[in-house]
Formats: sequence, C-alpha cells, structure tokens
Amino acid sequence: MSLSLEQITAAMPEGGLFDGGWKFSPEPLRLTKAEGRFITSLGHPLAHFQQACDELYRRSAAGKLPGWIAALLDAGKPGWMADLQKKVETRTNLPRVIRPDLILTEGGFALTELDSVPGGIGITAWLSRLYADAGYPVLGGRDGMIAGFSSVLPEGGAVLLSEESADYRREMQWLAGEAGGGRTVEAAENYLPDGRAVYRFFEWFDWQAIPEARRLAELAAAGELSLTPPCKPHLEDKLWIALLWTPALKPVWERTLRGSHLARVREIVPTGWVVDPAPLPPQAALPVLGVNSWEEVAGFSQKQRRLVLKISGFHETAWGSRGVHIGHDLSQAEWSERVHGAMADFESQPWIMQEFREGRLVEHPVYQDDGSVAMMRGRVRLCPYFFTDDQGHTALAGALATLAPADKKKIHGMRDAVLLPCVIE
Repeated sequence: MSLSLEQITAAMPEGGLFDGGWKFSPEPLRLTKAEGRFITSLGHPLAHFQQACDELYRRSAAGKLPGWIAALLDAGKPGWMADLQKKVETRTNLPRVIRPDLILTEGGFALTELDSVPGGIGITAWLSRLYADAGYPVLGGRDGMIAGFSSVLPEGGAVLLSEESADYRREMQWLAGEAGGGRTVEAAENYLPDGRAVYRFFEWFDWQAIPEARRLAELAAAGELSLTPPCKPHLEDKLWIALLWTPALKPVWERTLRGSHLARVREIVPTGWVVDPAPLPPQAALPVLGVNSWEEVAGFSQKQRRLVLKISGFHETAWGSRGVHIGHDLSQAEWSERVHGAMADFESQPWIMQEFREGRLVEHPVYQDDGSVAMMRGRVRLCPYFFTDDQGHTALAGALATLAPADKKKIHGMRDAVLLPCVIE
C-alpha cells in the first residue's frame, strides 16, 4: 500500500496549493501508539492554557494581578487594540483553531509556538484525503480537517486573506470550495462587512494595510459580527511560553490552571525567559541560566548557547521562522549583536529566549526529482490541528508533519522539505 508519484501529482488541484512546492512521499509519517495518544489528547490542555493566558492578562489589566503582565503584552500594540481586547464583552471570545508546532525529539515533543492563525489547514486536508483514499488510516480521518474548518464557520462566511498571507491563498480557496456552504475567500484589503461571519487569515500587526480591520474588531466586540480568531493579539504572542516559566507567576499558574493541564503543557514547552534588560539585584540570577544579566548571556560560549532567541509576536518577522535565531549556529559576534538588539527592543517589541531541543533523526522514503524513491534522513516538525466547536469541545482534526533535511535547524515548509499526514503504528 503506497502512493505513486503519478497518483499524487494527478490529484493536485490545478495551480497547486502553495507557492514554492514541496517534496512527496509514498507513505505517511508513522507515529507510535504512545505518540498518537499524546497528540490526540493535547487539544483540551492547550485550550485551557489559552483560557488561562486570557484570564491572567485580563486580571493584570484590571489590577488584580501585577500590572507588568498586561503592560508587557501590550508593548508595541496600538492603544485601540489593547483597549478592545480588555472589554468585558470579549471575555468569552477565544480562538477556534489551535495549532501547536511540535519538534519530535528523542524525549518526546518540544513546543516552539502555539498558533491561532495557522497556515496549512488546506494542505493538511488535501493530504489527509489523498492518503486516506490510498488506504491509510490517517490521524484525524479522511475529512477531519474539512469538518473542523467547517465548524469554525458553521453557517458559512468569508475567509479574509491578506497580501501578507498570499502564499496560502490557493490552499484556502481549495479548502473553502471543499467545505462549501457559502464559504468564500476574500481579499482582506478590499473587504467590506456584509453580515457574514468572518474567519481572519491575517495577522494583527498588519492591520493598517487592511482598511476595515479596526471596524471588524469593533463590530465583533459589540456582538454585531462573528470574527474568529478574535481581536486578542496578546493570545498570539510567544511571550506566554516564556511567562509559563517565570518564577513570580508559578503560584498564579498553579491557581489558574488545573494541575494535570499545567503539567502537560510544561512537559512540552522548553524553559523560556523574557529578554528584559532591567538589572537584577546582585544576589539574583536568571533562572537556569545562572547568570546575573543578559550582558553575560550575550557573552556565552558556543557550548552555552544551546538557546533560541525569538521575536515574540506583533511584528512582520514573528512568523515563518524569520525572527528566530539559534545560538550555537551563530558566531560570538552575531549572538552578542542579536541579544543586545533584543534588549534594546524590549519597550516596543519584546523578545523571548528558549532552551534549544534537538529534533531526533528519522528516515523516511521520499520521491526524487527523477521519480525514484530514496530514504531521506531528517528531523520532524509535527503540527496537529485542533478545532473548538460551538459547545466548547476541542478535538483533533488532523496533523501535518514536515520532514526537513537533517542539516536544517529551523524546520518549516521549505522547498527541500516533505509534507506528510500521519498514521499511528
């Protein structure tokens, strides 16, 4: 049971699904039963983690928790947007799609990002259908991704896709067409509200390029429009995966999030820090790093630099691995420059740092340019897609595995990568 290259290319929609393309395989990625169980059960804890993040932000903004939490998450964002997401009326508005980016490691999974505006929904839906029709029991089922996306716009609606996200236009058009029910893809820059529900496929940092963005957010806050993901840019910030490890917030997390959910999230989130240049008392140290200042971190040796520096959110380089720098891949001078730049950006665009976790090496059959099959050695990023329905139930709809060549430290949908659905052994 395997897919021929001719079957795959014949099934590809006219015009393709994504700019740049990718490599194909005759087989899906195989996960162990334990890995499959872990992935399948992850949606519920992640949904509760997002709810907890929203609660911490709102309580901080209301003065019930230290004000620095909300102030940090509001940094660099326009005042109207920060004010809007604090409104009582938006309290229950949470993302309906959750996609963690997980690196498959020797010890399990390591989360690099929690995405509420993810690409790849259409590609995963197409791959799931393609491999399921070839006889593979794909994770999420043949049409799980189609059903999941349909549940986000249950009565139809408009998918607003910006020029910034243009690479994903063809996959979203294919997805909307397969879902049917009056779901259409519209250019975000030209859209005028027409009463339909809206699925936002643009980033809030790009709001000034979209004339109706602010009005859409205000209509949604007033209950006059269904908009998902909502105007809550603080939930799309990587800062949370560092704040999860902030010592001062440990008791807050323990009060806010059920113990089993907190343990599950901490299991997959590498230790992280907010790059805050404020001086520490002489007797204090940055947790785990064991030094008294970010200046000392900037001077770390290559062996000490198994760390990842990331821009946190509200910026054009905060997606697609563009604002990610891996410490041990940089020279000392480059590392120092990056850390000092992150320190200087703190007031307007915070950065985080995370422990680097190496992806484990796997081998998988891949079609070559001449149509032959060869084993490729590489590392895997796994992206399960969870959708939350109107009743608040979060369930797995499918999973996209990206197999990148072994020499690549950053794993994303590059030309040399293989995109695959998953099955459980």
